Amino acid sequence: MDATTTATVPPPWATDFDSLVENLGIPHRAKHAHWTLLGAGAQAVPALKQGLSHPNPTVRAAVCVILDHCLEEDCIPALRANLTHEDEAVRAWAIHALACDRCKEGSCRPGEDDTIPVAVDMMLNDPSALVRSRAIALVGESVHRRPASIDALRQALETEPSPGNRKIVRWWLPGGPRFERTKPKRSS
Repeated sequence: MDATTTATVPPPWATDFDSLVENLGIPHRAKHAHWTLLGAGAQAVPALKQGLSHPNPTVRAAVCVILDHCLEEDCIPALRANLTHEDEAVRAWAIHALACDRCKEGSCRPGEDDTIPVAVDMMLNDPSALVRSRAIALVGESVHRRPASIDALRQALETEPSPGNRKIVRWWLPGGPRFERTKPKRSS
């Protein structure tokens, strides 16, 4: 056989998804693991789902980042369980993976009726400014489809202690730059 007819067999570490999930917690291996798992898509989901209960919060957060792109229905309960994790990065990426529709590449997209109320609760009540900022953005993206999101953002503007987060809230309220830029075009 010549070089043009031989099949290329990936090395075992390239398809050992459990090991790659472990590598998400090792700084010098994390980038390669991330891109390999992301490229594997649905094939890696069983290992990623297990990674949602990993003891290392860095691994959990990294798994949430990847699942944001290749989410499958059976991962949703484990993602929801991470919404109350003690680590703010895990909570922030878990809510993003559940509620952000823009990043999804597959067909699994949890409905806004399930995700926006959770995002509103986190926006108003989470102790972390990081988590609240992610939730603000997710609630903001729904303002033209859900009038209740505008009311929730107004409530957040009154209670949000972080000046940076209050600024983001204002962007999504009527008259704000993101509200105006995402306004649906009227047909003539």
